[in-house]
Amino acid sequence: MINNTLAVGIQGIQDGMVGMENAARKIARGGTDGPQGTAEGPGSLIEPIVDLKVYERSVEASAQVVKTADETLGTLLDIMA
Repeated sequence: MINNTLAVGIQGIQDGMVGMENAARKIARGGTDGPQGTAEGPGSLIEPIVDLKVYERSVEASAQVVKTADETLGTLLDIMA
């Protein structure tokens, strides 16, 4: 059960890092991906900045999952020793 929890936490961190990298790329390109004349049009950085923050929080939450699983495993090892 703890191994599964660790795996989920680590996968969440990896997915979040990929998302952050993609959002950072869009920001570096200046938000030139959206259709012209809209809020997502060329030069709009709203969506990639929001995405970057969402992925940042996702990585933080996943890191907390890993930390909690590690602490639980440590407690179990202490009990068994």
